[in-house]
Amino acid sequence: MTEATADIGLIGLAVMGQNLILNMNDHGFTVAAFNRTVSKVDDFLANEAKGTKIIGAHSIKELMACLKKPRRVVLLVKAGSAVDDFIEQILPHTEEGDIIIDGGNSLFSDSIRRTKYLEEKKRLFIGTGVSGGEEGARHGPSIMPGGSPAAWPHVKTILQAISAKAGADEPCCQWVGATGAGHYVKMVHNGIEYGDMQLISEAASICRDLGGLSATDVAALFTRLNNGPLAGFLMETTATVHLKQDAEPTGSALVDVVFDSCGSKGTGKWTIQQAAELGVPCATHAAALEARYLSSLKPQRSAAAARYGKAATGTGPLREGWEQDLEDALLASKLCSYAQGMAHLGAVSTKHGWKLRLSELAAIWQGGCIIRAKVLGLVEAAFTANPELANLLLDDVVAAEMSAREAGWRRFVLTAMSNGIPVPALSASLTYFDTFRSSLLRSAQCIQAQRDCFGGHTFQRLDMPGAFTTNWR
Repeated sequence: MTEATADIGLIGLAVMGQNLILNMNDHGFTVAAFNRTVSKVDDFLANEAKGTKIIGAHSIKELMACLKKPRRVVLLVKAGSAVDDFIEQILPHTEEGDIIIDGGNSLFSDSIRRTKYLEEKKRLFIGTGVSGGEEGARHGPSIMPGGSPAAWPHVKTILQAISAKAGADEPCCQWVGATGAGHYVKMVHNGIEYGDMQLISEAASICRDLGGLSATDVAALFTRLNNGPLAGFLMETTATVHLKQDAEPTGSALVDVVFDSCGSKGTGKWTIQQAAELGVPCATHAAALEARYLSSLKPQRSAAAARYGKAATGTGPLREGWEQDLEDALLASKLCSYAQGMAHLGAVSTKHGWKLRLSELAAIWQGGCIIRAKVLGLVEAAFTANPELANLLLDDVVAAEMSAREAGWRRFVLTAMSNGIPVPALSASLTYFDTFRSSLLRSAQCIQAQRDCFGGHTFQRLDMPGAFTTNWR
């Protein structure tokens, strides 16, 4: 009979799974590992895990027998039916109080369903977002657990130990909320990530096409900017990718020979779909998703380029002081993006009664995850000062920052657009800001009048209460 000596089990030995196991081992936890293709277990033990106390299991039964009670097992497998299949394989080897943890990018509604299903069987479920990629998994990711609250005390020590640390050595892992809250928060994190990547990439494109910078120059510029208020992992990453040279066959910057069509794995799309269901505007995130879709139309774009050529008019090279305008545009746009993400999370928290603590989410995103950045300090401070803040842009400190950056932001976006350089996320962020700050929207007045004119949908008035309709013709 196998002795129960493992603190936690993990199923799925792709790179993320292997790195999380090694991370747990580094922090003194005994981990049992299993993979559907059992030969991967032996390969892992003979190579990456050699010399560790990691236990290899060759069946689900053997894995579960290794685990101390309450049994804790992490699934790092493809989202969807694979998660459900493994849950069914694990269940016969569990008892009341055992905990199944889904660490993949699952849809939040699946986590809600799984939490209910397992709690009905007196088992516990956690659906947790894990951000930071392979490097984060190995050395400290941001972790966003949600699900059965009773499970948290049994996994808190492990998850907080292996997470990234920020501030005064604070773990970038806190309990998010019930049922599907963990995976929902990770989904919105990914929507913000889409926005950040697009914003930064648009700025880099302007540097190349109007600023006349080489890839190496862009790397140097973004390295400098990464020492200021824009500091963050994605700024650092942008500098890194512009430095890499293509040794063969071109000898040019590798980024210049990358095929210009972006992929995605679905979480960005889910973010936009759920925001639409809630009626929450997320202009920057939607623009970033649309930009990826447009990038995939390579044959059509090539045909259009041959037909239309470049923009017929333009203002020419960037003005003196454009680097400051770039910083202004990126910082203001990022604040708009975080405003949208936090408003989205606030709305879904109200709908599901999750009681999300927005300041805490901003805190756990400051280490380990893909969107970790200095600007998150402003976000955390704003929601710490006022947990009921309706929108980040209404915070006094953020408002002062936006006002200081506005002129340079407008110049940067206008110059790009007048020269035919696409800046969908930068311009969408600016439009969001201008719309949000408008006390009177004449376009909205016109739309409501149109709706009543052709469909009798009624309208309200500014000067008196009630619903009205009229014969517009």
